[in-house]
Amino acid sequence: MTIAIFGSPYPEHFSKYIQHLIKKLESEHIKIIVEEKFNTFLQNNIRFKNAVTTFNSHETLGNNIDFLFSIGGDGTLLKAVTYVRGSSIPILGINTGRLGFISSISAGQIDDAVNDILKGNYQINERALLELNTNKKLFKEKNFALNEVAVSKKDTSSMIRIDAFVDDEFLNTYWADGLVVSTPTGSTGYSLSCGGPIIMPGTNNIIITPNAPHNLNVRPIVIDDNSVVKLKVEDRDQLALVSLDSRSRAFDSDTELVIKKADFKIKLIQPQNNSFTATIRHKLMWGLDKRS
Repeated sequence: MTIAIFGSPYPEHFSKYIQHLIKKLESEHIKIIVEEKFNTFLQNNIRFKNAVTTFNSHETLGNNIDFLFSIGGDGTLLKAVTYVRGSSIPILGINTGRLGFISSISAGQIDDAVNDILKGNYQINERALLELNTNKKLFKEKNFALNEVAVSKKDTSSMIRIDAFVDDEFLNTYWADGLVVSTPTGSTGYSLSCGGPIIMPGTNNIIITPNAPHNLNVRPIVIDDNSVVKLKVEDRDQLALVSLDSRSRAFDSDTELVIKKADFKIKLIQPQNNSFTATIRHKLMWGLDKRS
């Protein structure tokens, strides 16, 4: 078995958990391959029994990987997706951040999660992505997002106008700070902070959520994920930003944004007793009576 590890720098007190993870994988005779920059960070405080192989791109990661462990928060897992892409490598998100909806395995759950994976006691959740196409190929081959495609103004001066079309039918003109087009996975991210609904994974939807709309009667809308969304942006400065998860590019008002469901899905590992419902209930503290 071969497991790839990708991550972001984490607080020092997490080192004991990561060291335990590495020791456990090596004791099971699992081959470990580590992302190049993260390996440099690990060398300061993590000991490896064997020489470490590294990767630094989708191509050098390859397809002969059984699992990828993402160590960090949700943002780290979103970056891991750019390495995995359509290779179908399942991803386990180990959370060293604060909230973590898709990186939901806490430090204290690492041992049980790894044991479940080794025993085959887990489920694979397939998550849809969005694909962005423009005439200027703004993101080249990385034109996909697991969470959302977000359009926003480039500076803090004024609102932008966004004309939105669904399957070539005019939907609405949004005067707002921006517009978030998200997957069900992304419904607990940027879209949620803009007032969008939480959507259960696997429900085949796309959520369109305005960010600080000028008209208070404008609300989020949920559409079928077989739909194609087209956005045309007008800004006084003739320049706006479009983001795919955490990757942003500036574009001018001549650029039409075409958003649709990507032709591949990402596989997320769900260990035993770690469902999406349990995660949001725990993370959002639903059902807890805080009254003294």
